Amino acid sequence: MGALSLAAEVVVIADPGLLRARAAQLSLDVEIDPYIADSIPTASSQNRLRVAPIELCHPVASGVLARENSHYVLATLDRALQGCMRNEFDALVTGPVQKSIINDAGIAFTGHTEYLGLQAGNRQPVMMLITGNLRVALVTTHLALRDVAAQIDAARVAYTIRTVVSNLKTWFGIERPRVAVCGLNPHAGENGHLGSEEETAIRPAIDACRREGLDVTGPLPADTVFRAQSRANYDAIISMYHDQGLPVLKALGFGHAVNVTLGLPFIRTSVDHGTALELAGSGRADPSSLVTALNLALTLVTQVRAKVITP
Repeated sequence: MGALSLAAEVVVIADPGLLRARAAQLSLDVEIDPYIADSIPTASSQNRLRVAPIELCHPVASGVLARENSHYVLATLDRALQGCMRNEFDALVTGPVQKSIINDAGIAFTGHTEYLGLQAGNRQPVMMLITGNLRVALVTTHLALRDVAAQIDAARVAYTIRTVVSNLKTWFGIERPRVAVCGLNPHAGENGHLGSEEETAIRPAIDACRREGLDVTGPLPADTVFRAQSRANYDAIISMYHDQGLPVLKALGFGHAVNVTLGLPFIRTSVDHGTALELAGSGRADPSSLVTALNLALTLVTQVRAKVITP
């Protein structure tokens, strides 16, 4: 699986019986230890998992979806979120979930990002993915393309810019973040000839943030801002919608990229991929993105703690 970059206690929130069954299926020598909330944290060791138990609702088989377990999936997420909100956990690292099966169970669910924002006090989270030195944040997330334009307004774009800048400072230690903002339309609207959103929403948001002293550039055409020579000038690029910026990032670093949720009262990272049901239980799934997400969470926790301790 790879190694953690820093010593830390890693707590897995899942059904212990399910973990034991999968370990046996894959011939893995793994010991399951119960997690005790009030105990003194100790660094996780190889071949041992500390588990906070949540029971399955229904028996499962590798790679087979069971909508009866949708509530189990959300229960594990709720337990982790509650632990972060009461400072029991320093960060939350999530794997992928199958959104469709949760919706099939009659539960409105568009993704981790939106769910965590709602459950953490109706906050407006910002999704940012990272690979290497490239950071791409999104104004809208899991939304049908036909609905995107209606959600692009000056307030939302400005909020995204401010949130990205704030977290780049506090979590990543970048003193004066440089941010590029994409337009929504081809060629960033061609001065209004290919759409009006750049002039009515995106540019006013950028101007407002500049007046606050933020280093923001745009709106820029998305088909050129991601060139190596261009993206090297910025600490983050803000895209208007999911498939505007993420295909570039994933083409450059799929399997080693990390999803970070900004705007929450705790650190949350995640993998950059989906569930890959066809690989479940096969032993062929690549854990690289999960290891990268764990390591980034540890790095961010260390960065935040250093800022809190240092006068």
